[in-house]
Amino acid sequence: MGAEISKQIQRRKDVLREAKVLRDLSKTCGTQFPGCDYCCSDRKNWMNGLDPRKIPLFKIVWPGTHDSATNRIGIRFVSRPFAQCQSLSIYNQLVGGTRVFDIRVQKDRRVCHGILATYSVDVVLNDIKKFLRETKSEIIILEVRTEFGHQDPPEFDKYLVDQLGEHLIGQDDSVFGKTIAELLPKRVICVWKPRNSPKPQAGGQLWGEGYLKDDWLNTDLPSTKFDSNMKHLGEQPPASMRKYFYRVENTVTVQADNPVVCVKPVTYRIHGYARLFISQCFSKGLADRLQVFSTDFIDADFVDACVGLTSARIEGKAQKVPFYVFS
Repeated sequence: MGAEISKQIQRRKDVLREAKVLRDLSKTCGTQFPGCDYCCSDRKNWMNGLDPRKIPLFKIVWPGTHDSATNRIGIRFVSRPFAQCQSLSIYNQLVGGTRVFDIRVQKDRRVCHGILATYSVDVVLNDIKKFLRETKSEIIILEVRTEFGHQDPPEFDKYLVDQLGEHLIGQDDSVFGKTIAELLPKRVICVWKPRNSPKPQAGGQLWGEGYLKDDWLNTDLPSTKFDSNMKHLGEQPPASMRKYFYRVENTVTVQADNPVVCVKPVTYRIHGYARLFISQCFSKGLADRLQVFSTDFIDADFVDACVGLTSARIEGKAQKVPFYVFS
């Protein structure tokens, strides 16, 4: 018992120490970057507002969400705090500017996070189709994967094509260099990641797992995750040279042996440092590598940071190392 108490005390010290590292870095270096003062007037239509003819896909900083469809998972006030990573529905996330979604499913086509399940994936797809009807130029990346420890839904690839077929942007490496206008009226890049079922075929309507990559680190320590994200981002080629999307997740993860097991207080250890991460990408010469940027409990500030940098790239203002990053 004494050893376990000592371990938890040390863990708490580690969390506080790492939180201080990010606070001090923010104070010392600031959170400025090209486009940091951008305030989106219409987040529902932000791609259209930037002019689809001027936006090649590789220049977009895509605001995304982690465990996107968990707003109603589990039982409220009972199990939900242990698995909920978003408070908004998929539709409301779309309206708020989110453009990349991480959807986990189980065998019966219900969305899940670990052992907890929520509504059918039909709810997700209906929200997406509603949003597509209401807008004209917004492109969405929809990642659907079978959750760890679960079986693939039967014939799920056919189901996705049946549901989204008219909107799907087919798998094609040339897509990365095309503008949004050149891809319209197709609007959805759907990445399907099964566990045991056949993978999407080259040239098909669904994209395989190699087209959306990340380097996820299972930690609840904010500075450790921040540094890991930066390290792995630095190992990627510039977005303009890639034929895949690369995701950075501005999140930390609940650890089972830690007394704090609710998602929100844990992930908020890093949540407020998204702008610091972008600023540090510039100071380290890695800003041209940042592409998909995801978070828990997405908000307007996170979206505006991504859209602001996208706007700066389009206008040719996103230099690698702006002088004002340093203090």
